[in-house]
Amino acid sequence: MTLLSPELLRFSVAPMMDWTDRHCRVIHRLMSRRARLYTEMVTAQAVIRGDRQRLIGFDAVEHPVALQLGGNDPQLLAEAARIGADFGYDEINLNCGCPSDRVQGGAFGACLMREPALVGDCVAAMKAAVSIPVTVKCRIGVDDQDPEAALDALTAAVRQAGVDALVVHARKAWLQGLSPKENREIPPLDYERAYRLKSANPELLVAINGGIRGSDEWNAHLARLDGVMIGREAYQNPEILLQVDPLLFGEAAPVADAFAMLEALEPHLAAHLEAGGRLHAFTRHLVGLFPGRPGARQFRRHLAEHCVAAGAGIADLRAAIAHVARLDGARVAA
Repeated sequence: MTLLSPELLRFSVAPMMDWTDRHCRVIHRLMSRRARLYTEMVTAQAVIRGDRQRLIGFDAVEHPVALQLGGNDPQLLAEAARIGADFGYDEINLNCGCPSDRVQGGAFGACLMREPALVGDCVAAMKAAVSIPVTVKCRIGVDDQDPEAALDALTAAVRQAGVDALVVHARKAWLQGLSPKENREIPPLDYERAYRLKSANPELLVAINGGIRGSDEWNAHLARLDGVMIGREAYQNPEILLQVDPLLFGEAAPVADAFAMLEALEPHLAAHLEAGGRLHAFTRHLVGLFPGRPGARQFRRHLAEHCVAAGAGIADLRAAIAHVARLDGARVAA
């Protein structure tokens, strides 16, 4: 029996390298209590041998939050999963979809689509090591694989191993000839393939990822699947997360708007600055706020010109916000 309820899988923000760090996740959490958040991929070896607090430390406000691991050694992944569980993560996710040169060199990420039996062994080892859910994020295939056979083989292997859910990025990864950025955009999306997978495996929790934007699309996918995972849209237009709790869970959003979110962010900024951190660690994740709003361009320019310096503080962020008009046209007081 899965350890992950369908409600917990309903909406999540995708793991994105260089984007969904702990500071980004705090910002996202302040706009949705219910969205499930994921770390950037961290290799199992890094978790075991590296600076764990720097690599996988997180703020308690982030719950529910999942740790995404990369690797292909069942025992190393089991040990890293155990460490993640001890850190307090709510889920361990195995990356079987990243197409970067780094993962190809290490024969993990999307490369694992070619080795379903090994993925099953990895999931089984992690399941044996932890009591929290273990999930897999995958593509529908790589290179010349038949997406029907490739995804079915991976699914059968991880189901046998006891996987708690499968998140399907509904496009192939081309490991030869396309860059990681191109792999997020060029291979055609095939949502129907994910729908067929769910129909063939009705007891398996299946979420979908890839090119998903507005709430109309969320609802269309949720009519066929257990969850939706959005990536670039959540990062480039983070205010969309204010719709998650009301539309998908029947609950009020934590804050009224992006202005209120920025006010709620200030204690986190103060603690970060007090610990010696830089304001830019947070503000680099704010450039997608206020799309189309009068003053948004000046807001972004102020972030770039005044919030990146080593000595920048909360007053600099307030000054950036002061450029933006509220819906009634009034400027925000600095």
